[in-house]
Amino acid sequence: MILEMKVPSPGESIKEVEIATWLVKDGDYVEKDQAIAEVDSDKATLELPAEMSGIITLKAEEGDAVAVGAVVCLIDTDGVKPAGDAAAAPAAEAPKAEAPKAEVKAEAPKAAPVQAPAATSYAAGTPSPAARKILDEKNIAPATVSGTGKGGRITKDDAVNAVPSMGTPTGGNRGSERTKLSMLRRKVAERLVAAKNETAMLTTFNEVNMTPINLIRNEYKDAFKAKHGGLGLGYMSFFTKAVTRALELYPDVNSMMDGDYKVAYDFADISIAVSGPKGLMVPVVRNAENLSFRGIEAEIKRLALRARDGQITVDDMTGGTFTITNGGVFGSMLSTPIINPPQSGILGMHNIIERPIAVNGKVEIHPMMYVALSYDHRIIDGRESVGFLVAVKEALENPLELLMNGDAKRALEL
Repeated sequence: MILEMKVPSPGESIKEVEIATWLVKDGDYVEKDQAIAEVDSDKATLELPAEMSGIITLKAEEGDAVAVGAVVCLIDTDGVKPAGDAAAAPAAEAPKAEAPKAEVKAEAPKAAPVQAPAATSYAAGTPSPAARKILDEKNIAPATVSGTGKGGRITKDDAVNAVPSMGTPTGGNRGSERTKLSMLRRKVAERLVAAKNETAMLTTFNEVNMTPINLIRNEYKDAFKAKHGGLGLGYMSFFTKAVTRALELYPDVNSMMDGDYKVAYDFADISIAVSGPKGLMVPVVRNAENLSFRGIEAEIKRLALRARDGQITVDDMTGGTFTITNGGVFGSMLSTPIINPPQSGILGMHNIIERPIAVNGKVEIHPMMYVALSYDHRIIDGRESVGFLVAVKEALENPLELLMNGDAKRALEL
């Protein structure tokens, strides 16, 4: 029986996916539930498992955009599993005998460039309308492009493959590689540009003295790890708790624009920006306002591991009312994070550096972090944005009273 394998729907809003990588070859024998391909959607990279065991025939190439529900491969369930590599050996040797023939055929076109009339044709070096548009966008002069069309005409493919001049070489390696962006990366790029073009984005800054948090972590992190099965007590749980508290005080920051309406939420789904093997991903911690320090750390660890292992799902990244991003793990001292649409705000964390500050009229050295809030000024006014960031700062500099109700052990479930 021939089984048609179709692209499953990764999510309600996704109509098309892209074949990122085939994990098997045409004609291979596959087992049921074996991962046969990785497919990219505009939200995540997912594995496609074989629905039955049998011999597979591929119906799409890597990089092809395929509609949800379209057939991507056939599985012959009557196919017999090979006994071993011995049976495949003769087949592997067959192409070797054909190689000389292929070489003879390949020599025939060598004379073609000599016969090409490109140099004398009136069309030589003239781009087609589509090619001219592409060259103009790349700011490349047609005279610098060799045309492969009839009579030396510059085709659209010539324009697409044309590379701007990198100046006069002076020696050394000057190689380059052109690779197509994954569907996920293209969607991220599209959303980032949309956020810049379609929102009135501003950024406000503040700084946080991390000494109080460090004192709590140093005192309880070992007990926290021992009590909760190796779970670490990191900074993200403190920042998430501080953000959910501030969102309750300034609900406009926890709202979104929907045409002429403002949509406000009475819950805090916090998106956490993480760097995965496929690029930036933003999984969501649901109802973070109801989670304890242990609950937040456990959920962030779960989502981060799924993102790292390429197992993140569309549902894991759907929704979110506010985002936290931590450029400090890469050494960033200060940045202006970009809003994650349709959200209205994003908090940027940065690296911690010991700096001298004034404390009660005296100069002291403390671990300091700059924090940044980017927000959509269409829906959030300056008072709310600055007040929100100050509320986050206050909670982080007084976590025992404002985030733990004066009892660190109870808050950490020790």
